[in-house]
Amino acid sequence: MNHNPHGDLARYARQTRFAPLGEDGQRRLRQSRALLCGCGALGSAIANILVRAGIGSLRIVDRDFVELSNLQRQTLFDQSDAEAGTPKAIAAAEKLQSINAGVVIEPIVADIEPTTIERFSDHVDLILDGTDNFETRFLINDLAVKQGIPWIYGGCVGAEGQTMTILPGETGCLRCLMTDCPAPGATPTCQTAGILAPIVGVIASFEAAEAIKILSGNRHAISRDLTVVDLWANHLRQIDLGRLRTQVDCPTCKHGQFPWLSGRSASTTAVLCGRGAVQLTHPDQSVSLDELATRLAGVGRVVRNQYLLRLLVDGYELTVFPDARAIISGTDDVATARAVHAKYIGG
Repeated sequence: MNHNPHGDLARYARQTRFAPLGEDGQRRLRQSRALLCGCGALGSAIANILVRAGIGSLRIVDRDFVELSNLQRQTLFDQSDAEAGTPKAIAAAEKLQSINAGVVIEPIVADIEPTTIERFSDHVDLILDGTDNFETRFLINDLAVKQGIPWIYGGCVGAEGQTMTILPGETGCLRCLMTDCPAPGATPTCQTAGILAPIVGVIASFEAAEAIKILSGNRHAISRDLTVVDLWANHLRQIDLGRLRTQVDCPTCKHGQFPWLSGRSASTTAVLCGRGAVQLTHPDQSVSLDELATRLAGVGRVVRNQYLLRLLVDGYELTVFPDARAIISGTDDVATARAVHAKYIGG
């Protein structure tokens, strides 16, 4: 549904009375367009806030469908979505449109890949991170720096989360902060370490607040810190990144290298004909099978030897090799295989 960005602002009256935003900022927000990458826990919470706040247009890209275990923390979905197996982007769009019919919602059920991300980011003012893996985040970072589009990184697991805002040309980027994408299995996932819903709300609120600042024309108010929150230990840390860009010889910021966008650093997939399986290959990576076995203990049945580790869970069989290659059996759909890999192995 089309909207009139100069129309009635009455529904946003409580928001526009906040002096730093005001009616001028609200009008700018109503004319803005954002891309949300991923609509799980973080993504659905961010979308809910921004649509209620009156963003002009929100494009939601997500490859997954709603499951019962999502409902503990993914606030836009309900049991009927899980029972129907509705794609998250579609279920979110339906809920969001009923919340604010004046916002243009564009749901896209797809994987975010080097061949698709430029199309998804066409004519947007901001990119928001609602993803569940670092490979997609490094891809977003490449695209955002190359195109000069602000983006907001965020992630959480357990009771801890972190977020930072990237303004290409002004602040450091994700690759300034992390020299390379973590190897598969090197970082915990929500499936292996669990997650508490309150940390999702906290990090989503930080991301949404930064988005409102950017889209309303208040870039001076944007955080120049990496914010890390641990709700279980009651800690909040803010690490000043104001000079990060000048201190790091970043291949992306300083030298215009975009290996994830070009596909050089991206994982590759191959459907294994006749096997109902998909192989994922991760260039120049390695996995500690001992550490991965420890992390997956209790998640499903783990079988391993010196050559490989095999996880049987939820009707899938994931076979992981020391060179980070993985075979996901139980599906021949690439997007499903990637989602299963991200859920249990990570990276």
